[in-house]
Amino acid sequence: MIGENLLGPEPTRLPAEPHVSDALDRGEPIESVVRANPDSPLAWALLADGAYADGREIESYAFARVGYHRGLDALRRAGWRGAGPVPWEHEPNRGVLRALFALRRAAGAIGETGEVERLTEFLNGADATAIAQIEASGTLEGRG
Repeated sequence: MIGENLLGPEPTRLPAEPHVSDALDRGEPIESVVRANPDSPLAWALLADGAYADGREIESYAFARVGYHRGLDALRRAGWRGAGPVPWEHEPNRGVLRALFALRRAAGAIGETGEVERLTEFLNGADATAIAQIEASGTLEGRG
């Protein structure tokens, strides 16, 4: 078939969340941002980051789990079919990737090794650079 992508699914590119970014840029507390934007994987990932930084691993896991599910919902709305690239370079994808990373990190902290392995595979399948990019960007201060 002419024009068919023989290498697999096209990369998924989520729409921007300017209302979330604007609120964060204004310095609004992350809890307020989550309340105003409960569908935002980025907001939930940042909430998970804060809990993790405070040593609240169980809460971090719970917040990241919500972000993970919000991220899956967003990916599916964008046409993702359960596999395929979700490039880090496309900034609006970073919230989903950060939520996956936060869930992976918190799962490791509470001893869920199977979850860590599954999420590592998911992240590497989405974008092989995502884990390194997120680790390099830090947590709350490196949301981009």
